[in-house]
Amino acid sequence: MDKKKKNNTGVKTKMPKFNIYWMYAILLAFLAGIFYLDDNTMTKPLDTIDQFEEAVKNGYMDKIIVYSNKHEAEGILSQAGAEATFSPEQVKRHTGTASVTVRFGDTQSFEKKIEYWKSQGWFKGQLKYENPSDYSHILWTFGPMVLFIAVWIYFMRRMSGRSGDGPGGVFSVGKSKAQMFDKDSADKVTFKDVAGLSEAKTEIEEIVEFLKNPQRYTELGGKIPKGALLVGPPGTGKTMLAKAVAGEADVPFFSMSGSDFVEMFVGVGASRVRDLFRQAKEKAPCIVFIDEIDAVGRARGKNPNMGANDERENTLNQLLTEMDGFGSNSGVIILAATNRADILDKALLRAGRFDRQIYVDLPDLNDRVAIFNVHLRNKKVEPGLDIELLARQTPGFSGADIANVTNEAALIAARHNKKQIERQDFIDAVDRIIGGLEKRSKILTDEEKKAIAVHEAGHATISWHLRYANPLIKVTIVPRGKALGAAWYLPEERQITPTQAILDEMCATLGGRAAEELFLGRISTGAANDLERVTKQAYAMVVYYGMSENLPNLSYYDSTGQSYGFSKPYSDERAKMIDHEVSRIIAEQYERAKQLLQDKAEGHGRLAEVLLNREVIFTEDVEKIFGKRQWTSRTDEILHAAENQTPPPFEPSAPTEPAPEPEA
Repeated sequence: MDKKKKNNTGVKTKMPKFNIYWMYAILLAFLAGIFYLDDNTMTKPLDTIDQFEEAVKNGYMDKIIVYSNKHEAEGILSQAGAEATFSPEQVKRHTGTASVTVRFGDTQSFEKKIEYWKSQGWFKGQLKYENPSDYSHILWTFGPMVLFIAVWIYFMRRMSGRSGDGPGGVFSVGKSKAQMFDKDSADKVTFKDVAGLSEAKTEIEEIVEFLKNPQRYTELGGKIPKGALLVGPPGTGKTMLAKAVAGEADVPFFSMSGSDFVEMFVGVGASRVRDLFRQAKEKAPCIVFIDEIDAVGRARGKNPNMGANDERENTLNQLLTEMDGFGSNSGVIILAATNRADILDKALLRAGRFDRQIYVDLPDLNDRVAIFNVHLRNKKVEPGLDIELLARQTPGFSGADIANVTNEAALIAARHNKKQIERQDFIDAVDRIIGGLEKRSKILTDEEKKAIAVHEAGHATISWHLRYANPLIKVTIVPRGKALGAAWYLPEERQITPTQAILDEMCATLGGRAAEELFLGRISTGAANDLERVTKQAYAMVVYYGMSENLPNLSYYDSTGQSYGFSKPYSDERAKMIDHEVSRIIAEQYERAKQLLQDKAEGHGRLAEVLLNREVIFTEDVEKIFGKRQWTSRTDEILHAAENQTPPPFEPSAPTEPAPEPEA
C-alpha cells in the first residue's frame, strides 16, 4: 500500500510514489551544478616571497588577498601577468581569473612589505584581508564526491526495497500489489448500499458471519468455506458486493485485480501470489478478493506457446497451490469475481478451492426498484415520481445502467436550470443513453425521410397486431447516433420463450423491409440491422434451441465454453440443411409480414403520414389508428396508467441505419 501521512487537518494524504527516473534527473542536476560552480580559475603556488615580490614589481598584481590565519597570500594577476606566468594554451583555455599564492611567516613583516610595494608605486591595486574556515577547502574538495556517494546509496536502498518503503523498485516487482482495507478505512460500503441481489447477499453475508462467529458452525463439525466465486454479467454489482464485505467484516480485506499478477518478467506472477498469501496468513482471519480472475485463471493448454514457458500458467499453478496446497490457509477466505466463468480452468473451480459459485444475475423488477431507490437517495426528484414505472420500463438494465440513467437525468435537469429532477428528464436520459444524441443537423432529403417513415411505421403496425410482439413505446425518424430512425418497445420479462414468440419478433423486425417493398416498390440498406438480428434468431432456433421442423430436438450449443476449434460438430450435408432451414424460416416470416401489412395498408399509410409530419409517434397515436391491442399485458396496463404522459422509451429495436460506405 502507498505510504500515507496525516496533515494538520487530520486528513490522510497519499505520499508520491518513487520513480526511478528521479534518480537520473538528480544526477544530471548534480553534474550540471558541478559544471556551473566551477569558477574557471588558474592558480600557481610560488616557492618564495621574492618570486611574489618580482611579480608585484613588474606590475602584474591587480589585487592581493591576505589569509592571516593560514599565513598565505593570493595575488590576482592582470592579463599581462597571466600571460607571463602561464603557458599560452592555459591562458587560451581558461577565461577566468589567474592567481599566484605564496606562504609567509610573520604577518606583520608581510604587511610591511606590502606598504613598501605601495610606496615604490609597484602595487596600486586592492588589498583585502580574509580569515576562511579551515574546513572550507576540504568541503569543496571532497563534498561533491561524498554527496554523490550518499545519493547513490539512498537510491540503491530504495530500489532494493530495504528502506522499508514497500514495493515500487525494480527489485520488488515480485511483491504483491494488493490493497488492504480494514474497518477504519474511509468510504466504507455496506450491504445497505447494495440494492437488490437478495440471494447473492444472503450467501455473502453468511461468509462474513463465518469470520465473525466461526464457533457457531465449527461446533457441529462444519468447515468454513475456503472461497466463493461471483459470476455474472458486467455491471451487476459483483465488485460492489466485495466492497460491502470489506465494509461489513471486522477483518482485514485484501483487494487485487487478476491482471496485477501477470507481468512481462518470468516468475513475477507466481512471486506475487506467494507474497499475497503470505500477507494474508499473517493477518488471518482475513478475506482476499481477486477481481477479474479470468485474467489469470484461464484454462491451461488452450494456447500452447511453442513449448515456451507460459507466465500465465505458472501464475495459475501457484494460485492453485496456495489455495489448496499442503500448507494451511486457516482463516483466509478467497472471493473472486468474473463475467467469463466459462473460460476458467476446471481445477480452479472445483470444491476445496471455490466451494461456492454465486451467480449475480441482472436485476429483476423488484431489484430494479430497490436500485433506483438507492441511486435516487441523494438526488432531488419531483414528488410522486413513479419509481415502479421506471423499473418496469428498464428490463435488462444492470445496476450500472440504472446508475447511469439517474446520473444522466440529473445532468439534463441541471442543464435546463431545474430545481429538481422531473420525469421528462428520465425520458431524455434514456433516449440519450440508448439511442444517442439527436442529430437534427443531419440533412435528409424528402425521399429519404419518406422511406424512413414507411420503414418505421411497418415495424409499429406489425408489432401492434401480433400477440407476442413487444408493446410499442415510441417511434422516431429523427437521426440519433448512427441510426437514421429508431423504434422503442417494452419487452415482457419472460423466463422461457415459446417458439411463436421468437417468430412474432422476427416478423415484426422484418416489417420495415416488407413495408419498403410493398409501399415504395424498392428496398434499401436501412434494414441492415434488422436482417442481422433476424438471421441470428433463425440460426439460434435451428442450431441451439432445436425448434426447426426438419431438424427437431438438436442443439449444437456448447455450454462448457470449449470451442470446437477448426472442426464443426456436424457434417457438410447437415450444414446445408441448417442453411436451408434458416432461409425457410426467414422467408416465411417475411411473407407473413407482407401479408399483414397488405391487410392493414390503410392504417399503415396513416401512421406513416403522422410520423412524417411530426417525426415522432407514441403509443396513443397508434391506438387512435388501430384501436386497442387485442392482447393486453401488465405492460399495457402500466402504459395506460400514465395518463396524458409520454412514457420513456426503452429497449430500442430495429434502428434504421444509413447505407454503408462503398468499399474501395
